[in-house]
Amino acid sequence: MITRRFLIASAAASVAALSLPRQTRATAEFDPTPQFVRIKKQFLPGQMLILPRSYYLYFVTEPRKAIRYGVGVGKAGLEFTGTATIDVKKEWPTWRPTDEMIERDPLSYGRFRDNDYVQPGGPSNPLGARALYLFQNGVNTYYAIHGTTQPQSIGQSVSNGCIRMLNEHVMDLYERVPIGTVVTVL
Repeated sequence: MITRRFLIASAAASVAALSLPRQTRATAEFDPTPQFVRIKKQFLPGQMLILPRSYYLYFVTEPRKAIRYGVGVGKAGLEFTGTATIDVKKEWPTWRPTDEMIERDPLSYGRFRDNDYVQPGGPSNPLGARALYLFQNGVNTYYAIHGTTQPQSIGQSVSNGCIRMLNEHVMDLYERVPIGTVVTVL
């Protein structure tokens, strides 16, 4: 049965929908595949830029050109923003969650509680094949750009703050990026 309230609510929704701005172009679908793209001239070769909202990392290779990689980023409230440098790089890094991670999610990280266990590097390690550690003023931020054992997380905001990449992509980036590279996360 159609009530007066239903009819008024439907009419109001129709009017509101008509007043919304129309989308003028189709939104591009997310593609994590590394691609060479153009970038603004203000970014210099050797710099890295990460845009968490679009899930892309850009490594500037020459003026106005960069390699773009798809990434996964931190959950709301856990994400890293700002500028840092890559001061440490590791192949098949070891891993241990931070105390905050253990406290936030004891079900997932319970095996690390009340001990000093560090998971060895390897294919089952959450940091994947490579890790590029972010520092500010010589101090470890405990955030990193790293591989992942969860490729489905690329293009999503699901990590504890780190920037995730597919293992083959982080291995490519690892070879391109020297220690001291400036990373800006917007």
